[in-house]
Amino acid sequence: MSYLTLKNINKIYPNGYHAVHNFCMDIDKGEFIVFVGPSGCGKSTTLRMIAGLEDISNGEFLIDGKRANEWGPRERQIAMVFQSYALYPQMTVFDNIAFGLTLQGVDEEIIEEKVKNTARILGLTDYLDRLPRALSGGQRQRVAIGRAIIRKVGVFLMDEPLSNLDAKQRVTMRSEIAQIHRETGATTIYVTHDQTEAMTLADRIVVMKDGYVQQIGTPYDLYFKPVNVFVAGFIGEPPMNFIRGVVRGGNISFGGNVLELEKKLGSRTGDYEGKEIIFAFRPEAVTLGGAEDAYQAEALVELTEMLGDSVNVYITAQEEKAILKVDPHDTPEIDSSITFSIPYKDVYLFDGETENVIL
Repeated sequence: MSYLTLKNINKIYPNGYHAVHNFCMDIDKGEFIVFVGPSGCGKSTTLRMIAGLEDISNGEFLIDGKRANEWGPRERQIAMVFQSYALYPQMTVFDNIAFGLTLQGVDEEIIEEKVKNTARILGLTDYLDRLPRALSGGQRQRVAIGRAIIRKVGVFLMDEPLSNLDAKQRVTMRSEIAQIHRETGATTIYVTHDQTEAMTLADRIVVMKDGYVQQIGTPYDLYFKPVNVFVAGFIGEPPMNFIRGVVRGGNISFGGNVLELEKKLGSRTGDYEGKEIIFAFRPEAVTLGGAEDAYQAEALVELTEMLGDSVNVYITAQEEKAILKVDPHDTPEIDSSITFSIPYKDVYLFDGETENVIL
């Protein structure tokens, strides 16, 4: 039996706004689940319904097989880490971490042991006597996480916990959160708009858009097996390239380049004659020059971006545009004409009307 079950969960506000539509998911004990999507997609609202901070309009939420819709946050045995650290500025790090246990009337010796152990896990041992204002952003976030994990609750909920940190701190805290999860084995649900956080932390990712779940799967599934254009474009950096066109004579045009769909669709090619499809490929899938078992195309280089380990090459083929990600030692000249290859196996085809994957 799954530890957490969400059955057709909906959130409809009094003004009629439908924020979450029929959210369904089973979450096993110890899983690290990440909700990801653009602002306003319903991910934080879903998290708040799980926490008991928002009422569930329709549907059923189960914890360990028991209906929990009407339970309060404390009954659900859930701890939450917010975007804002929500630390008490007048309390030391020790007292902030210990706060929940102190409210529960836990013995002082037990509190001290638990706080020191939690501080050791989080690398805060040398900061227990400091006030929050004397800490860096990353250290304050660790204190907020410590206050949550010390309670040994069943579920940890994290709502954009790294959004206030700079890029370097975010990388460090990502690895620390992953390590904390391994050490505690806690069921964790994490909300972010950052697909890099989702891909690096999650056992499974839930991609949301406009209140609807688009796809649930492992990072591998979402990257290599996207079910629609939205997921394909949301996961991956730079984003996937999409070329819309009507199938003519079994081909689709990319600028002046003719791409034979039979190489990908085989005998199904005729089914799409005269219909719009979306031909797609990831920037990193290409190689410069010709290659076997690959589509070949010519384009003009508009711009290059040196990233160190790779170069983003912005190209145009007549009015069609795309981005290629290549080895920095192969960087082409701006305004030069290049030939590049897209392996058949790395091409995605989507229905032009539904935007769902064809192949």
